[in-house]
Amino acid sequence: MAKAKILIVDDEEDILELLRYNLEQEDYMVETALNGKKGIKKAKEFLPHVIILDIMMPGMDGVEVCQVLRKDPELDNTMISFLTARSESFTQISALESGGDDYITKPIKPNVLKSRIKALLRRHRLFQNLEGEDVAEYGDLKIFFDQFTIELSGKSIELPKKEFELLKLLASKPGKVFKRAAILNKVWGDSVIVGDRTIDVHIRKLREKIGSEYIQTLKGVGYKFDF
Repeated sequence: MAKAKILIVDDEEDILELLRYNLEQEDYMVETALNGKKGIKKAKEFLPHVIILDIMMPGMDGVEVCQVLRKDPELDNTMISFLTARSESFTQISALESGGDDYITKPIKPNVLKSRIKALLRRHRLFQNLEGEDVAEYGDLKIFFDQFTIELSGKSIELPKKEFELLKLLASKPGKVFKRAAILNKVWGDSVIVGDRTIDVHIRKLREKIGSEYIQTLKGVGYKFDF
C-alpha cells in the first residue's frame, strides 16, 4: 500500500510546522503551502489524498480554494478537511457546501488530528480496505459492526437495532453531514412512515449512552459523526 499523501494549506507557518511534524510521525508524505494560490498549484503537482485547508486566509480563502480544486478531475477522490477557528454553523455549512468533506476546529489537538485523517483516508477509494470493516475505533468509542455492539472506554454497551443502525450510518463517513431525509430513508426505509421527531429521539438516546461529543447537529441540515 502506497503512503498517504497529505497537503496542508495555511498562512500561519507555526501551524504548518505543527501539523507537518505530527503527520510525518504517522509516516505520511506531507507537503505544505502558505496561501491559497500556492495551495492550488501544489495540489495539482502533488495530487494528495487529503488536503487540510485553512478557511481564513488573506487573498483567496479556503472556500474559494476548495471550489477551484473541486473542478479538477484529477482531484476528484481527494478528501478536503477545513481548518476553522469559528464555531458558527454558517461557516461549517458553507465549507461543506463548497465541496469539503470535514472540518477541524482550532486549536488543534494532535491526537484528534491524527484520528480525523485516518477517518478521511477510510473514505478515500484507495484506502478503503486499509483497515478491517468489522470494527472501527474513534477515540474511546469502538463500534463492532458485525456484532451490533459498541464499547465505550472499555465498557460494552448494547444498543437497540435502530439506534445502532443510526450510529453505524453516521460513523460510516465521519465528518459527512447526513440530511434528515437521507437518514430516514437509510435507517427506516420508504415503507415506514416516521417524522423528524423520531430522528431527534434516537439521537438524544444515543447521546445519553455514548456522550454528546460524537454526534454533532447542523441546524436546519442534519447530523454528522465527529470525534
